[in-house]
Amino acid sequence: MDLRPATSDDHAAIRGLLRDSRLPVEDLDTAAIDFIVACEGGVLAGVVGVEAFEGAGLLRSLAVHGDHRGRGLGGRLVEAIEARAAARGLPQLVLLTETAATFFARRGYADIAREHAPMAVQSSTEFRSLCPASARCMTRRLDPHDD
Repeated sequence: MDLRPATSDDHAAIRGLLRDSRLPVEDLDTAAIDFIVACEGGVLAGVVGVEAFEGAGLLRSLAVHGDHRGRGLGGRLVEAIEARAAARGLPQLVLLTETAATFFARRGYADIAREHAPMAVQSSTEFRSLCPASARCMTRRLDPHDD
């Protein structure tokens, strides 16, 4: 499985996988999301992204195609985006989830109240309107040497 930064050629497949996974796509054309994709045989198997803000990153859009679930790909994608975010100097990641809190808790993410997320992250479209108030907010500090 090849993990690499997404290119513009990947955007349609990313949008399709996110839609199939019931994740937000409404702001993909306007938000500055840095995606990493996992491909096998030229086919998109998974994706994860980070939207960078001052002092934090918003982990976005972790999705693994159904044919590739249960093989650790989600964990590899999260590790890759954490390393990329740390290399960019982001000290923490924040995320919103309705379905994957246990997955992220196993990876060191802790629940926080939405109002305790960095203000810049709170101003994102995902925070303001795309994710429902019922979504759990979680965060993890990054080690700048995680690259």
